[in-house]
Amino acid sequence: MTVKERFTRLISRLKAYGESYNYTCDLCGREVFENERLCKKCREELPVITTCCPFCGRRVLEEGPCLECKRQPLAVQKARSCCLHEGGAAALVLRLKRGERYLVSTLADEMLPLFLREFQESDALTFVPMTKRAERARGYNQSRLLAEELARRTGKELLDVAEKQRETKAQKTLGRTAREENLKGAFHLAKRREVRGRRIVIVDDTMTTGATAGELAGLFTRAGAERVGLLTFTSVEDTALHPKRSKK
Repeated sequence: MTVKERFTRLISRLKAYGESYNYTCDLCGREVFENERLCKKCREELPVITTCCPFCGRRVLEEGPCLECKRQPLAVQKARSCCLHEGGAAALVLRLKRGERYLVSTLADEMLPLFLREFQESDALTFVPMTKRAERARGYNQSRLLAEELARRTGKELLDVAEKQRETKAQKTLGRTAREENLKGAFHLAKRREVRGRRIVIVDDTMTTGATAGELAGLFTRAGAERVGLLTFTSVEDTALHPKRSKK
């Protein structure tokens, strides 16, 4: 091993150590112990989803499919989210998107147990691609960072097989049907052979309507994927189920 290779490996180890070791809560700033990412109080206050739709993974008030999935199921076989997209969970997602890359470890800590419980049979992880222009503007793709971190922790293969070919209109105000129209033809599957026969989990930070994951899942399925799932840190509630909460 050359001196340069040894130096590069040392820097990589120091960087990984620095990113993983924590002294304060990533939400409130309180001192934490045993290398926790969140203090006990903040973790208890996370809006964890305990009862979910068996298909889209959104919170439901009683066991069984949600109304939206009864009308129009997602293109993925199964989706799961750790938390509702509100409170501290939503704040973590927003901060990750705005530059605090170290929060990938925090989100992965919460996502890993759910992955092991719901997607252990999968053999590969992938992520939602961004256009090259959008990724340059942000400096990174948070979906990819999450998928890489979970792949490292689980030993699953990371697939980099899809590309986003064009920018799409902002989707914040769009419903599911409009989002699906907006995304048609936006993604391209560059490596079809790597998908065939695979059980793939798409990893992302948030699921709003499921349209993005559905578009990707359609590409993977047509290329011969055996199964496609979706794992996110948060999911936005169906306003039809909780209309009063949505007005806040």
